[in-house]
Amino acid sequence: MMLALITGYDDNRLIGNGIELPWKIADDLKNFRQITSGTTVIMGYTTFQSIGKPLPNRNNIVLYNGDLQIEGAYVCHSIPEAIEKAKEFKKDIFVMGGASIYRQFLPLVDKLYISHIHGKFIGDIYFPEYDTNEWIEEHRKKFPEFDFVIYKRKHPLHK
Repeated sequence: MMLALITGYDDNRLIGNGIELPWKIADDLKNFRQITSGTTVIMGYTTFQSIGKPLPNRNNIVLYNGDLQIEGAYVCHSIPEAIEKAKEFKKDIFVMGGASIYRQFLPLVDKLYISHIHGKFIGDIYFPEYDTNEWIEEHRKKFPEFDFVIYKRKHPLHK
């Protein structure tokens, strides 16, 4: 069972514009669906709101501080609680945002699944800074509008 982040960002590490993606790229969405289908996804409440409903064919976990119930999703109140809940499903776990959630999970994961979107877009939400020297490229697939890259941590936290 793997714990990884999955995101897309532009040349400036931009990931969002309010509650929307700054780009609409069909291949990126298709790639995301293929990778995360049949897995467990963890997201913050704002990311959940931007999608509007639990993602099909996935175990959905939403991080939220208050009292909330979401049909088709599990609500957790902390990172450790979300990880423990995700482990119950015995499937790979993908953290899918937003920025605050990425920042909290970045020290905990061994893989990054990143769509490097070509260009600079308008928005206000960025992927957190991280030390690129801690990661090595494991896989790259080129698309017309982006490169999809899987990075693995040079010194894995989990064996």
